[in-house]
Amino acid sequence: MRAAITARTPKNYITWLMLAFMITSSVASLRAAPTMAVYGLAAVFLYVVPAIVFLLPTSLVSAELASGWSGGVYRWVADGISKPAGFLAIWCQFAMTIFYYPSLLGYVASTFAYVINPSLASNGLYVAIVIVVLFWTGVWVSSQGTKTVAGLSSFGLIIGTLVPGALLVILGLVFLGEGNTSAAPMDASHLLPQWTGIASLVLVVNNFLSYAGMEMNAVHVTSLRKPAKEFPRAMFLAIGLVLLIFILPALAISWVIPADQLSLTAGVMQAFDAFFANFGVSWLTPILGLMLIAASLGGMLTWLAGPSKGLLTVAREEGYLPPFLQKLNKHGVQQNILVSQGLMTTVIALLYAFIPNVSSSYWILSVITTQVYLIMYLLLFVAAVRLRRTKPDHPRGYRAPALTLLCTVGFLASVAAMIIGFVPPAQFSSGSGGVYLLIVGGGLGVVGILVPALFYFLRKPHWKNPANVGGPEEPLVDAPADGHEEA
Repeated sequence: MRAAITARTPKNYITWLMLAFMITSSVASLRAAPTMAVYGLAAVFLYVVPAIVFLLPTSLVSAELASGWSGGVYRWVADGISKPAGFLAIWCQFAMTIFYYPSLLGYVASTFAYVINPSLASNGLYVAIVIVVLFWTGVWVSSQGTKTVAGLSSFGLIIGTLVPGALLVILGLVFLGEGNTSAAPMDASHLLPQWTGIASLVLVVNNFLSYAGMEMNAVHVTSLRKPAKEFPRAMFLAIGLVLLIFILPALAISWVIPADQLSLTAGVMQAFDAFFANFGVSWLTPILGLMLIAASLGGMLTWLAGPSKGLLTVAREEGYLPPFLQKLNKHGVQQNILVSQGLMTTVIALLYAFIPNVSSSYWILSVITTQVYLIMYLLLFVAAVRLRRTKPDHPRGYRAPALTLLCTVGFLASVAAMIIGFVPPAQFSSGSGGVYLLIVGGGLGVVGILVPALFYFLRKPHWKNPANVGGPEEPLVDAPADGHEEA
């Protein structure tokens, strides 16, 4: 009966290009540019190295897994390791967003401050209010369905990331072409970052967070007409766009703003403000601010739609979450999960109101986000190797070259990132190293391990919904041709 109903229900497909934009929107953002701009020309090195040891393994491994198994990271880890490990993986992917949203929307608040009143960028109470209002608005939009989210995130990527990013680079080149001196040295002796102690490495950890998320939109692979072919295509396009968006704008910012004057949350707007002032068009600053905000909100919508959908799948199939969190609204969206997540995000957002230094809040939340998320990646790489060995004949639309090597490099890079993440960065100026370690370690232990363990051990048999249980190894099948080829 369920098969007959499904056959009669028209499916809303999305194109591979739209999915590529969704992936890029969820990963790439100009908000990360000020972080690496403080290194000047060395930013290229600091972006390329994490791309080789983390972005490339993550992308290629995810492309193989998504082309062979539907269901996203839960299905991959559950089939490759165990169902409890799969639950931990999807939980970490979901839970990291609790910290990710405040840091992302903190950037939005600082950017919006340049539109209305630049002095508000360092006002913690203002930042907290903006975070809460925008997040709950995003929850409402996400509750309207996946296709709405896909359209808005693609629009945000083009209007708020690709266009401003290209403009930032063009303005920077014109600025240098007019004979202005770069604020950061651009000679060969500055290709490598200057070593100032292990604390200086903490900024590099943020690059792992910047690249994280390439696998997240795999839950939408079944929304493609020909998933086995189109998902890898979308993934590779996204890799190219991500690298361009991260590296070039960071260099442009370093040309005009000295490192000691850069704000980690408002650095992009500082650069645009300086460029526009130099060319006598300062009135464009608010317009660019609104465009940047559109991109960040589009990325937030993508994150709201992805991990929560994956968590819903495991909640229904295995009964790891109570029935209340399994309910759907009329659009088929996991609204109760989003609302519960929103309550926790609201509480964490208040950190901005109580920690005097907004940049410190931003960094603490970013590092906790990375730590929780890296647990998922450790499980992902182990599962990929096991699936290749235990199920070599399982249909895959794409096979990653040297998979074991890719997973080994990615696993070791993730472990190194977790270790470095416990070292207080130089930008953390509002407390001692012990306090920093307690906050980061506590956030990782409670959110990344304790909470999913409680859900797992307290689960009840009636939480499982047999009507929603699917085969664990359901192969991806392309949609029947209808005479139209998707772009």
